[in-house]
Amino acid sequence: MIYIGNHLSSTAGFLAMGKAATKLGGDTFAFFTRNPRGGKAKEIVKSDADALMEYLSENKFGPLVAHAPYTMNLCSDKPDIRKFARDMLVDDMERMEYVPGNLYNFHPGSHVGQGVETASDYIVEALDEALTPGMHTTVLLETMAGKGSEVGRNFEELAAIRARVRCPEHLGVCLDTCHVWDGGYDISDIDSVLDEFDRVIGLEHLKAIHMNDSMNVIGAHKDRHEKIGEGCIGSEILKSVVRCPRLQGLPFILETPNDDEGYTREIALIRGWMK
Repeated sequence: MIYIGNHLSSTAGFLAMGKAATKLGGDTFAFFTRNPRGGKAKEIVKSDADALMEYLSENKFGPLVAHAPYTMNLCSDKPDIRKFARDMLVDDMERMEYVPGNLYNFHPGSHVGQGVETASDYIVEALDEALTPGMHTTVLLETMAGKGSEVGRNFEELAAIRARVRCPEHLGVCLDTCHVWDGGYDISDIDSVLDEFDRVIGLEHLKAIHMNDSMNVIGAHKDRHEKIGEGCIGSEILKSVVRCPRLQGLPFILETPNDDEGYTREIALIRGWMK
């Protein structure tokens, strides 16, 4: 069994997101912790967060996958942008304590010509500031497609970051099917890809899946998501990912270009693959 859901708007609050996920057929969901294209964060109402936690328990939800804003570049070549990103990360860790036991996903960032080694140093420094032994959130590095100067274009780059942080027990990985496909990993043989992941990072550190088709051929390094079954990955390959015994129990988050009707349809489709 997997958990399946999609990105939801947080405009109406925490409990509203839980109810919206149920309406779409989901038993997990993703949400942005703040404006995805900026840095502004909405004030959290504790009673609303508590109501969501109760709702998740009553309705047997899997872990939620919060998402950092796209503007959070921890390895920018500009010190002010790095500070802005680190401040957001630290603040988001405090905000995630209102919904303990869930996941927080972020794009490692772009090194903008400094090189992966320098970028990784900055990312580790930021994570060491934000991750604490007593926290109740697992932070996830996301696998990236490798466009431009993205960090995380292969498993080795993520492993190098995880190996150096002071609290590795609070740092895992989110595997994006579109990103790894565009990055050159042939998930038509999902077991081989997971074998490689296990060798480099450790499969026990894989905590969530972003479930997306891709507009691009394998190895394109472009990162353009497509609806399930309408892209170059296709339904049969994605079905094998969903059914893979090694991925059972994980939250699968749809980030496909859809409206509510489309997400309802895709969630039902994926549930059908599990039968």
